[in-house]
Amino acid sequence: MPAAGPNTSGRDGELFVEVDPSGRFGRYDDLLGAGAVKKVYRAFDQEEGIEVAWNQVRLRNFIEDPVLINRLQSEVKLLRALKNKYIIVCYSVWLDEEHSNLNFITEICTSGNLRNYRKKHRHVSLRALKKWSKQVLEGLVYLHTHEPCVIHRDLNCSNIFVNGNIGQVKIGDLGLATIVGRSHVAHSIIGTPEYMAPELYEEDYTELVDIYSFGMCLLEMVTMEIPYSECDSVAKIYKKVTTGVKPQALNKVEDQEVKAFIMKCIGEPKARPSAADLLKDPFFAGITVYEGDGSARG
Repeated sequence: MPAAGPNTSGRDGELFVEVDPSGRFGRYDDLLGAGAVKKVYRAFDQEEGIEVAWNQVRLRNFIEDPVLINRLQSEVKLLRALKNKYIIVCYSVWLDEEHSNLNFITEICTSGNLRNYRKKHRHVSLRALKKWSKQVLEGLVYLHTHEPCVIHRDLNCSNIFVNGNIGQVKIGDLGLATIVGRSHVAHSIIGTPEYMAPELYEEDYTELVDIYSFGMCLLEMVTMEIPYSECDSVAKIYKKVTTGVKPQALNKVEDQEVKAFIMKCIGEPKARPSAADLLKDPFFAGITVYEGDGSARG
C-alpha cells in the first residue's frame, strides 16, 4: 500500500483508511454490505472522480478451504471479462498478501439492492416492475450467450442492484457463477434455496436455472415477499421445491398476466423459455429500455 500522502483523503476531507497499490482507489471506513465471504466498503476512484465499491475478502478466514479461495479468484477473473451495461463492472483486482486479502473494485449502484429498494418504495406500477425485469433478462441474455456460457446460479433480489435516479438495474455478485462449455450442462449444488430450481438439487442443469430464479425474483418484486417464507427450514424448502409445490406467495399475485408469466419461468426445465425468448413475450409489449445508458424510460 502506498505511504500516506496527499492522496489519502477523499471528498470533503474524508480520510481513506486504505489505498490500492496503484494509488488510484481509496477506501473509506463506511461498510455498504457484508456477506459470508466478503465485505463491501464505499470507496473513491481518484482518476475518474467517482464513488466505487471496494470488495474485500479476508482469505485467512478460508485458508483451509482452497476450493472457496479458487472460486473467489474465479469470480474476479470472470467479472473482469464481462462487459455489459446490465452487469456490474469490475475495474481492478489485486491480492494483498501482507494482510491476506483479495480486493476488487466494482461500480457502485446509488440505490443499493433491489430487495431493499422495493421495500423502500412500496407503490410501484406494474410497468416499472416490467422495466426492471426486462433489464435483468437483458443481462441474462448476455451471460447465457457469452462464449463460454455463464450461469449465474444465485440470482435473487439481493444481488440485483439499482440506480434509482434513472431506473437502471444491474446483475451483480457472480461469486457462484460457473462457466460451462458447449453442452451448457453444469454440475454441483449451490445457490440460495428459495430461488433454486429443482434440477439444481439433482446436480444436472443448464442456464435455465437462472430463468427459474428470475421468476422467483419477479414474484418477490410483485409481492414484496421472499418465496417460500412460509418454510422455517432449508429442508422444508427443499421438499416443496423438489416435489413441485409452489410458494404461497404465488397466491397473492392478483394480476393473471403476471402470474402466468411467472409460471412460465418456474415451469419444468424443458418447457422453460430462454431469456431471449422471454424478452419477446407479449408481457413486455410496449415496454422499452433506453439504449443510451441502460436506464428504463418510455
